[in-house]
Amino acid sequence: MRSKHKEQERDNVLSSLKKGQCGCVHKMLLDEDIKRRLQDIGLTEGTTVECVQKSPGGDPTAYLIRGAVMALRVEDASKVHIIKSK
Repeated sequence: MRSKHKEQERDNVLSSLKKGQCGCVHKMLLDEDIKRRLQDIGLTEGTTVECVQKSPGGDPTAYLIRGAVMALRVEDASKVHIIKSK
């Protein structure tokens, strides 16, 4: 049985966004090298991100980040915690 807290955490990560949904980055729990690369392209705490396209297999997913579309693997997107927009 999963705890409600764990389910809420899983539901509030970047990879949980559906096409057209937006969220604001809350924290990034990534290895330093990938975290640095994502920060270099503008993915930082407080950034609004929109899911614009999911590939047929679900991986990778395209996100609109500060005006540019970037594809991220589910493995990485699931470590970016967000606050979903209503």
